[in-house]
This record gives sequence, structure tokens and C-alpha cells, in this order.
Amino acid sequence: MVARLTPAWRTNLNDALAWGIFPLLFAAHGLTIGQIGLLAALYPAVWGLGQIATGWWSDRIGRKDLITAGMLLQAVAIALVAAGTTLPVWAAAQVLLGAGTALVYPTLLAVIGDVAHPAWRARAVGVYRLWRDGGFAVGALLAGVLADAYGLTTAIWAVAALTAAAGLLVAVRMYETHPRS
Repeated sequence: MVARLTPAWRTNLNDALAWGIFPLLFAAHGLTIGQIGLLAALYPAVWGLGQIATGWWSDRIGRKDLITAGMLLQAVAIALVAAGTTLPVWAAAQVLLGAGTALVYPTLLAVIGDVAHPAWRARAVGVYRLWRDGGFAVGALLAGVLADAYGLTTAIWAVAALTAAAGLLVAVRMYETHPRS
């Protein structure tokens, strides 16, 4: 059960990283408050607008490929933040992170709708949300402990690795829950 839910908490682990650790990294590299605000806004803007299309898209082509691609794209974006040192690189990374999250976020919830019987669907969504939202706490603690012990960049690389591992786990273990139309 936990292996199937890992992508759920990992999604919000990335959010905790993006909203907690990234601004500290950007400030440490001398960015202004305005530049940090711009970077912080790019991720949810792309995510929010993108999921309008990706939710519909997952109904057309299925769930697994979008979830896998989204997680791997998130991992690349997070790694780009860790490797980057300039505003344009970080802006591109934030856009990629938003696109990856747009692929994953509505699609994971759609999987619950695909597999849960209507009689227990609300309960299943509640359990999913518990695991997903627990990622904020796990992410904040994990990233904070790693950042304190080894530095901001190491914490970011660690989350990139976890995100890539979750994407590969989905590619190997998840079955398609929605037949292609």
C-alpha cells in the first residue's frame, strides 16, 4: 500500500522544497526579493494553468504515462535548480517544475476515481489526501534536516533523486487505470 501511495506524498514534498528551501538558495546567491518572488510565482502559475489541459489529456491517453513523465520532469527541474546559479536557469527550472506538477497533480487524483468504487470513493480520496498532504511535513522536515546538516544544494539534490526514484517506481509498478480513448 505504501509503495502505491509514495507518489502522493512525494508531490507535496516537492512543494515544501519549492516554497521553503528554494527561496533560501536564491537569496544565498544574491537574488532580490522581487526576483525571488518572480521565481516563486512561476511554479504555481504554470502548474495551475497547465493542469487544466493535463486533466483532460489524461482522460484521453491514460494516466500512467503522464504521471511517469511528470515525475521525471519534476526531478529534472529540481536538479536544474540545484545545478543552476542564475535567474534565467532557475526560471526555466520553475517552469519545468510547474509543467511536471501539472502532469502529476490532477492525474494522481483521477487514478483514485478510476479504481475506487463510488460507495467508498470519498474515503479513498480522503486517504489519498492524507498521504499527499503529509508530504508537506515530510518534505519540510527532510529538506530542513538535510539543509542544516549538508547544505541547501544537497537537500535539493536529495529531493531530485527521490522524485526520480518515485517516477521510475511508477513506470515499473503502476498499472494503467484508464483505458485510452
